Amino acid sequence: MLSLRTVARSAPRAIGRMTAASSAMAARPSALLYKQTTSYMARPVAANFSTSIGRWAQKKGETDEELSAKLDSEIQVEEEMKANEQDPASVKDFLANTAFELVDSPGQEVVKLVRSFGDEKITVSFSIADITSYDPYGQDPALEDEEAFDDETNMQNSNKQSHVQSTGGARSAPAEEDIEGEEDEFDEPPTPISLSILVEKPGKAGGALTIDASAANGNIQVENLHYWDDVSVAKAEGPEATHKRAELYPGPPFGTLDDDLQVLMERYLEERGITQALAVFVPDYVDVKEQKEYVRWLNNIKNFVDA
Repeated sequence: MLSLRTVARSAPRAIGRMTAASSAMAARPSALLYKQTTSYMARPVAANFSTSIGRWAQKKGETDEELSAKLDSEIQVEEEMKANEQDPASVKDFLANTAFELVDSPGQEVVKLVRSFGDEKITVSFSIADITSYDPYGQDPALEDEEAFDDETNMQNSNKQSHVQSTGGARSAPAEEDIEGEEDEFDEPPTPISLSILVEKPGKAGGALTIDASAANGNIQVENLHYWDDVSVAKAEGPEATHKRAELYPGPPFGTLDDDLQVLMERYLEERGITQALAVFVPDYVDVKEQKEYVRWLNNIKNFVDA
């Protein structure tokens, strides 16, 4: 789930951007004023060379100190929040008991979990970009018609209730289920984190399996399963590799496979460590990683401004 840090972070920035936009509009000269001053500005005017030279010779901008102080304030807030929090138990427990090795490079969005399973090498990749770009309230176009129908039904029920009240009818108390349902509407949807799972057999076969899945609500949801004759095609990155993979038959969507085949494939992944424990670990670790990278980013910007 999106952390409270992310929500708290975005609120003051949005207010700041609105204030800055209002100030910019107020400070912008009108076109009429520009036309009135054009002829005057075209006249030759004696230049104040000492002032101009002094201005351009400044080593620091006028806002550098204020910007640095604001960045430092943001860093202090984030560090205080971190000091008052502990890493989730799911992160500590998973890293202490898993056969996976965590590969996390500072400054990089992608995190990898790598392990050996017999003669196989298994790599699970995920990115903190999912938590920074995910819109929890995004609308699924397929649900628009259904929601429109629900809105119309609710409108009709509301009109009926208003009619009963206007005619002296008693208003019934809302059921507990309705109240609980309204509270649930305010619950923030969980953030699904995409998983790219690579299974290869370096010593036996030249091919590889790749599994597209997601981790959310403590569950692994398999979406697609691919087989590649050439493991280099599965591992390659860049537009050319993406284009080459798009030309190959990827296989049917996982959800359309025979139910028994889906169950066996899920067991196949569980035996290799793609379990519910991993599904709980990944979103929690993404939250921890994003916090570290944000503080790192703030420090890098501040150090550059101060240099």
